[in-house]
Amino acid sequence: MRILIAEDDAALAGFVCQGLQGEHYAVDVVEDGEQARAMGSEFDYDLVILDLNLPKLDGVSVLRHLRLKRPSLPVLVLTQRIKVEDRVLCLETGADDYLPKPFSFSELSARIRALLRRSHLPSESVLVVEDLKLDRVEHRAERAGCRIDLTAKEFSLLEYLMRNAGRQVSRAMIIEHVWNLTFDTTTNVVDVYINYLRRKVDDGHPRKLIHTVRGVGYELGGEAGVPR
Repeated sequence: MRILIAEDDAALAGFVCQGLQGEHYAVDVVEDGEQARAMGSEFDYDLVILDLNLPKLDGVSVLRHLRLKRPSLPVLVLTQRIKVEDRVLCLETGADDYLPKPFSFSELSARIRALLRRSHLPSESVLVVEDLKLDRVEHRAERAGCRIDLTAKEFSLLEYLMRNAGRQVSRAMIIEHVWNLTFDTTTNVVDVYINYLRRKVDDGHPRKLIHTVRGVGYELGGEAGVPR
């Protein structure tokens, strides 16, 4: 799951970002409304956490824009504004939830999970490839009924591979989506993390799911016995 945080308080944004990454979300942070409007429209986020008091463009304006461009995108307003009229305005403009500051991170996390459960069909929230299963909302992975313990980055990588099951994906595609970076031909970070995943996903199973595609990158699933 990929979340956009629009928050101009750097310390608070960092706190929320770190907490969400610890729960296996991929997180991007922007500090003004213009960035929030652009990235929320351009990239495929599963949820937006939106402050109202943003520089350059206020949060309500961002919300109106996102509702036009991405009507089904869940938006959780996180703000210091506690007046009833502010809450009503945001909800009538299209916010899916409204949480005033100060807040408990555990409550924020629970509200996010609730929004994601409501906004994703079961087939989208739970990815299945053969006997490999990944619950994107509960952040749980298992193979043949056995739990797989993954780091946040390993979870994001496996999610990306499973969402593209049967499709060959390049190292550049992986590093851009999972690490939010431009591909550097000198780095082997993708290969390192693929090896981590192989040990956790494939070791001990006769049917290997993660394949190397020479000259391209990697593929999860695919035809058994096809040379890789």
